Amino acid sequence: MTPEQIIKRPLILTEKGQLLREDENKYLFEVERTATKRQIRDAVEKLFEVSVTNVNTLIVRGRMRRMGRGRAKTKNWKKAIVEVAEGETIEFFEEA
Repeated sequence: MTPEQIIKRPLILTEKGQLLREDENKYLFEVERTATKRQIRDAVEKLFEVSVTNVNTLIVRGRMRRMGRGRAKTKNWKKAIVEVAEGETIEFFEEA
């Protein structure tokens, strides 16, 4: 998989994500479900040109949603919490 396929989108708009960025130098991403921590680390280092010190992942369960008159479950997805080396930042998040 290419880095663009592994990293689907950054998670910017949450309060928890903002606190992690400011206090602990950690960034949140939605990633491919089949991606490993090693692949996520390599993809972030290649796309944003930073050195990654730690990667934590978790599976976020889909929720039950109303779809017309019925109900349906949204897909499960994977979240990655990426810690960047001290003194480095990802400019993509600083613009938001």
